[in-house]
Amino acid sequence: MEFKDILRSLRKQHHLTQEEFSAVLKITPMALSHYERGTRYPRKDTLEAIADYFNVDMNYLTGHSTQTTLIIPASGQGCTIEEQELLELFRNADDIGRAGAISLLKSRQVIKKEQAIS
Repeated sequence: MEFKDILRSLRKQHHLTQEEFSAVLKITPMALSHYERGTRYPRKDTLEAIADYFNVDMNYLTGHSTQTTLIIPASGQGCTIEEQELLELFRNADDIGRAGAISLLKSRQVIKKEQAIS
């Protein structure tokens, strides 16, 4: 995917209108529209603001990687207490512990979805 498509997709996933997101970025809605149509490309500081807002790395945002990398400050700033604790435990775990944590959380997510369906 190209930057224009990624930007539009991220904005829509976060249920933001062009007007709302352009206000966050402190740009005009027309400028955002140009970015999403691919007729213009943002400056580096605007790209950084977009990546920061959606917590993705620049490689993903610019289409150089298909993997989304969630960016979380080392301090856990912006996270709840539970998220900070989970982040610290995850970072301190060995490879087996990390894999187990991911597997457990994924299995709980599947169970939750199945309960919602029934």
